[in-house]
Amino acid sequence: MIHVQETTGPIASVVERLEQAAAANQFGVLGIHDLKQKMGAKGVDFTCECRVLEVCNPVKAKQVLEGNMSISTVLPCRISVYEEGDVVKVATIRPTMLLNLFDSPELQGVARKVEDTLIRIIDTACA
Repeated sequence: MIHVQETTGPIASVVERLEQAAAANQFGVLGIHDLKQKMGAKGVDFTCECRVLEVCNPVKAKQVLEGNMSISTVLPCRISVYEEGDVVKVATIRPTMLLNLFDSPELQGVARKVEDTLIRIIDTACA
């Protein structure tokens, strides 16, 4: 259900590499959430480093939304970068698996293309 890749280096560098790989694959980064910072701002002591990138290819998003607007509940796609012990992990939920939550088998081809691209983005950033 989840594609996870391990990598090295500081999280900020991994996020930068993800942004570059996303752009090279016609995906835009709509936002980056620093969960440690956001929780701290709300008075919650959260010690783990975690960044969540919201990424999107507008052409693919349009195809999916024209097929089933309820899929908007899981858009944009998310890529998470987090520490687990001494390891930095980069993960995303596979769009083909998410699509199983909706009654839209005709969108499987688009979901597969988006998934392939997300995996390529992650693998490039983690290389």
